[in-house]
Amino acid sequence: MNINASIIDQRVLALSKEYSDLLKEKGIPVTDNDKKKSAAFVALCMSSVLQLEIDEAFDLLTEGGGDAGVDGIHIEDVEDSEFTVSIFQGKYKKDLEGNSNFSENAVKKMIDIVGALFDPEKEITVNHFLKVKMEEIRSYVRDGYIPTVRVVLCNNGLKWNDTAQKWIEQIKFGSQVSWQHVNHDNIIAILQSKQPIDDSIILSGKAIIEEFNFRRVLVGKIPVLELKKLFDKNGDKLLDRNIRRYLGLRTNRVNASISDTLKSPEQRENFYFFNNGITMICNKFAHNALQGTNYQVQVKGMQVINGGQTCKTIQKTLEERGLFDSEDALKGVTVMVRLYELPEEEQAFVRDITYATNSQNPVDLKDLRSNDDVQKKLEISIKEFGYEYRRQREKGISGPKVITPAVAAGAVLATWMEKPHQAKFRAIDHFGKLYDDIFKDLSGAQLIMAVLILRFVENLRKRPVIENPPEFVPYAAYFMAMIVARLLLKDVGVDAHGITHQSYQSILEMFENKKDAYYASALKKTEKALESLYGKQSKDITLQRLSASFRRGDLLKELNEQE
Repeated sequence: MNINASIIDQRVLALSKEYSDLLKEKGIPVTDNDKKKSAAFVALCMSSVLQLEIDEAFDLLTEGGGDAGVDGIHIEDVEDSEFTVSIFQGKYKKDLEGNSNFSENAVKKMIDIVGALFDPEKEITVNHFLKVKMEEIRSYVRDGYIPTVRVVLCNNGLKWNDTAQKWIEQIKFGSQVSWQHVNHDNIIAILQSKQPIDDSIILSGKAIIEEFNFRRVLVGKIPVLELKKLFDKNGDKLLDRNIRRYLGLRTNRVNASISDTLKSPEQRENFYFFNNGITMICNKFAHNALQGTNYQVQVKGMQVINGGQTCKTIQKTLEERGLFDSEDALKGVTVMVRLYELPEEEQAFVRDITYATNSQNPVDLKDLRSNDDVQKKLEISIKEFGYEYRRQREKGISGPKVITPAVAAGAVLATWMEKPHQAKFRAIDHFGKLYDDIFKDLSGAQLIMAVLILRFVENLRKRPVIENPPEFVPYAAYFMAMIVARLLLKDVGVDAHGITHQSYQSILEMFENKKDAYYASALKKTEKALESLYGKQSKDITLQRLSASFRRGDLLKELNEQE
């Protein structure tokens, strides 16, 4: 028995039991333990690879009858006219030896579905959960946004064989689609990523080493072959502090350009000048100061905090078979490296460096905002109400009394700020340009009520209590949460600023007593807004148009005219 496969099997079994009711809603029978474990494994893979809460990962499952081989799907926000879609397919075996290859037929099936899923003109018969996601993707495509696709094939065994690899290489998707294998070993590596990394790196040529402000700095050149060896040995654990953990084609054009430069015999010798380099931090580094060049540097507590995309793209490019005749083809190809030796107690300074070196790009800043004063104050305030505000992703476990900054931001933006389209589809801005608007002067009471409203509506989206709910429901949760919030504030006779620690309990009781009526009213108001927008055609709106309507905020004007 493979020890890593055994550890993951224990986790999968526990998840399959914990989320049994939700899996039942997905069409997986409570008594079918094999299918429940398979679905739980896919959710665990999505949670690990995409760095999602496990609850959110389970919500993304599409596994079941009519899934066309797609067991889970995640759609990211649009960035520079592109959006990334991650498609997951899982194969989970009872045999825990971990020595079976991913199925050839499953790879072939995934090639076929990728060729059809992103084409708005192709008809595909799929289950409800996948159809909702598929039409949302096609809505983006019809609006002119370009999808970049990452196919993640996960199992508790080995990667697909050479025959399946040839099929992948023969398809004409180009750089728009990447293929990734994830198994029990990868998940364990991610779970262990908090362990410090001690290793050595060999630099090329001269380096500058200075000490100032009680800190040490090294600036030099690292050969791309050395960088690949470093990542082959330590994997993504090197990126634990990097907020832009490599997600394949997340920055497709930049990564493709890096790869193309390496592949070009004419350009690769100038790679050093074309790239911004990488930034590392460590607890301590040592070198032979009597040596003039080509230092071998011993590094303790090594982490890459900027340049993770560069590192992983170099690793993936150099792994391509037959691309380079020998290592001599890459001789002299280097990247600038900055290595900062920082004391372990200077974690706040580490976060500042990470923010400064990454914030030039539109990235997820939740982790970097986690130590802002406003986040710390919210943590204290919310604790008084019996909730835990989990500022940092690695702290604690999920549950009904746990609130994360990401959930809070979306809930507040949708309810009290009445911008549901930005709450749902512009998460990339929540901790960037919208951060001050969302969190400035926000009280713990306001935050909790916003989250409770959104969770209530989202739960009814996931587990409808009415038979044959309207087709707009999967796309309308944030819009309907806004309506519920409006109705609640009207009944209690205050605006959002009137939700304080003093009024919280009475407002909560009002919400609990009338939330079902609020939801029924929100359904009617949303339906009426659609009728106002589309007229007689409202009954025949395609899912693509429904998705676009809520994404663009088209219905806000129609709703406001009802009031």
